[in-house]
Amino acid sequence: QVQLVESGGGLVQPGGSLRLSCAASGFTFSSSPMRWYRQAPGKEREWVAGIMSTGGGTMYADSAKGRFTISRDDAKNTVYLQMNSLKPEDTAVYYCNSQLWPRSWGQGTQVTVSS
Repeated sequence: QVQLVESGGGLVQPGGSLRLSCAASGFTFSSSPMRWYRQAPGKEREWVAGIMSTGGGTMYADSAKGRFTISRDDAKNTVYLQMNSLKPEDTAVYYCNSQLWPRSWGQGTQVTVSS
């Protein structure tokens, strides 16, 4: 079955950086566009970034443009989210998701940006 395991979250000061990872299994990862979402307390889950399969084209929410970078390593079945210049409003649980298996979610990884 589809499994997504996010990691790399933590507590960071404003202006800091984190690199999130998502290890995927149970499907043909290289064929799947992948996305990162986040959910802050009391808010709806929102899309953050996406990366295509072939060619690796990327897309970002306005809140992430210029600060976040999504990438993938198909040899490792892993998608990454490099987050720089973090702000308190980036605090959320971050999830990865496969566009081919949109109903499958991992446990997420908590990112807290606070001084």
